[in-house]
Amino acid sequence: MTIRLTAAQAMVRYLANQTNEDGDPFIAGCWAIFGHGNVAALGEALHGVQERLPTYRGHNEQTMAHAAIAYAKQLKRRRAMMVTSSIGPGATNMVTAAALAHVNRLPVLLVPGDVFATRGPDPVLQQVEDFGDGTVSANDCFRPVSRYFDRITRPEQLMTALPRAMAVMTDPAMCGPVTLAFCQDIQAHAYDFPKSFFEPKVWHGRRVRPDLGELAAAAEVIKAAKKPVIIAGGGVHYSDAEADLVAFAEAHAIPVVETQAGKSSLPWDHPLNLGPVGVTGASSANSVCAAADVVIGIGTRFQDFTTGSWDLFRNPDRRLISLNVQAYDAAKHGALPLLADAREGMKELGKTLGGYEATPPAASIKADWFAAVDPLTDAPEPDNNALPTDMQVIGAVQRAAGPDTVVMCAAGTMPGELHKLWKAGRPMSYHMEYGYSCMGYEIAGAMAIKMAEPDRDVICFTGDGTYMMANSELATAVMMGIKITIVVTDNRGFGCINRLQRATGGEEFNNLLDTAVHETPSHIDFVGHARSLGAEAVKAGNIAELETALAEAKDAKRPFVVVIDTDPYPATPEGGNWWEVAVPEVSERKEVQAARKAYEEALEARNSR
Repeated sequence: MTIRLTAAQAMVRYLANQTNEDGDPFIAGCWAIFGHGNVAALGEALHGVQERLPTYRGHNEQTMAHAAIAYAKQLKRRRAMMVTSSIGPGATNMVTAAALAHVNRLPVLLVPGDVFATRGPDPVLQQVEDFGDGTVSANDCFRPVSRYFDRITRPEQLMTALPRAMAVMTDPAMCGPVTLAFCQDIQAHAYDFPKSFFEPKVWHGRRVRPDLGELAAAAEVIKAAKKPVIIAGGGVHYSDAEADLVAFAEAHAIPVVETQAGKSSLPWDHPLNLGPVGVTGASSANSVCAAADVVIGIGTRFQDFTTGSWDLFRNPDRRLISLNVQAYDAAKHGALPLLADAREGMKELGKTLGGYEATPPAASIKADWFAAVDPLTDAPEPDNNALPTDMQVIGAVQRAAGPDTVVMCAAGTMPGELHKLWKAGRPMSYHMEYGYSCMGYEIAGAMAIKMAEPDRDVICFTGDGTYMMANSELATAVMMGIKITIVVTDNRGFGCINRLQRATGGEEFNNLLDTAVHETPSHIDFVGHARSLGAEAVKAGNIAELETALAEAKDAKRPFVVVIDTDPYPATPEGGNWWEVAVPEVSERKEVQAARKAYEEALEARNSR
C-alpha cells in the first residue's frame, strides 16, 4: 500500500509519528523563517500538520536554532526540535548554532533549503557556486558541524535519511545536530511512499552497560585510591543519573566537583559536593583535584576550563578514569576508559567496588570557600555609590530565586561568576551553554527553557554585548506570551575579554565602549529598546532597586527586563586555576614581556609534572 505525497509532506508526516519512550513526540515543533527554498513546499506541508507538529516563527535563523537546542538541553535530550530556513543566508545563519549543538552533544534537526536538484534554473537566487565542483552548495558549510549530513536530491531518499537522522538524534553517544539539506524543487516532487513508512515508532534511549574488563580495571584502580575525586559532567544530567551520583558518592565517600554542564548534579549544600571545578572553580574543588590520586570523570568531555588546561591535576601518580557513553571522550588524555551510560556505569561500578570507602576531605575546606566568597554577593551598604559588581548582582538574583528557578547564561563575564557563586539546588536548575560559549544564546535559550518547562521560573543573565548581538527573540517571547526574566548587566562593552586582554599584558583596546575610538559616546537605552519589542523593562540604579525589580518581575505576565549598570573590572579573586592563553613571544611592551615570562613559567611547570 502506498500514499502519494510530496517529499516535504512525507518528511513532516514521518517526523510527526516519531515518539520518545514517554509517549511524547520526539520532534516537539518546528522553528521556521520562510523564504524561497522552503516556503512553497515545506511551508505548505508544515501548515498541514500544525495540530501535531506546531510551527513557530523566529526572527533570526541562528537564534531560533539556539532556542531549539536549549529546549532539547533542558529536557535532557529526550525531545528535540526541527529548524528550517531558506537557501543562502538563511541557511548559513544556522551554521553557528549547528556548531553549538555539535560541541554540546545536543540534538536538533536542521532543514535548510538547497539548490535545484535538476539544476535547470542554475544559478538560482542566493546560490553559492563552486567553480570546480558542481555538487557544492552553501549548505556544505554544515558538514563539519553536523553529526549526520545528507542532501535530499530525490523524494525516496527520505526513506533512508529520516530514520538515520532519528537514530543519530536519539543515540546517547552520537547525539548532535542533523542537517538534511533539502533541494527546493525536490520538496515539491511527489512520490508513492509506502504507508508502512509512516507507522508510529517509539525511540528508546539506549543505556550501554560497561564492558566487564573495563569495569574490573576501573574498580581495581579506585580500590587502591586514597584521594579519589569525581568530576560530574553534563552526561550525568542526560542520563537522569543525578540520584545515582548521590548514591554512588555517598556509598564510597568520594567527593564530587562539577563542570559547567554538570552543575546542579548534586545540591550545592550536599556535604560531598565541593563545588565548581577548574578555571572558574572553587578553591575547595580545585585543591582536592590537585591532590587526587584518581580522577573519575563521569559524563564529561574534559574541556580545558574543567582541567585548567591540564594543569589542575598535579599529583604525579594520579590516574584518570573516564566513564562516558562516547568512546572518543572516554579515551581522552590516556584515561582508563569505562564506556557506559552514566547511570548504568555507576550502578555496575558501585557493585564491583563493594564496601570500598575513601576518606573524604575535611569539611572545613568547603566552609572556608563559602566564608571567602559569600561576602562578595552581599548587598552593599545603602550609602555605597560605587557601581555594583557582577557578584552583587548574582547575590540579588539568588535571594530572589525560588526552588523552581532556572538560571541560564552562555557567554561573557557571568558564566565564570555563576559557576563559582550560584547555589544550585535541584537538578537542571542551572542551564549554562559553555561548550561553545556562544553570545546570542541567552534570550532565545531562556525562552525555550520556559517552553520546555512552563512551570519553572526562568531567569536569564546577559551582558550588554550579548544583548546587542542577538535580542530579536525577545519580541518572539512577547508575541508567544512566554514569561521570562532577563537581567542585563551593562558594563559598556566586553568586560570579560577586556580583563583577559589586560591579564595577558595587553593595553585596553577595542573591548570597552568607553575606551574605544568613537565619534559619539555610547548611550544605549536598553530599557527603551526592550519596551519597543513589547517587554516590560525597568532600570535599576543599584542593588536595592534590582531586588525591588526582581520582586516586581514575579507578577509580570510577559517578558520582564531589568537593566543595571555594573563595574567591568572586578571578578571573584578566590578560586580559579591557570588557563593557557598564548601570549605574544615578541613585543615592545614591558607588560606583554612580563606576561610572556609568566606564561612560559606556567607551561614549564605544567609540562614537568
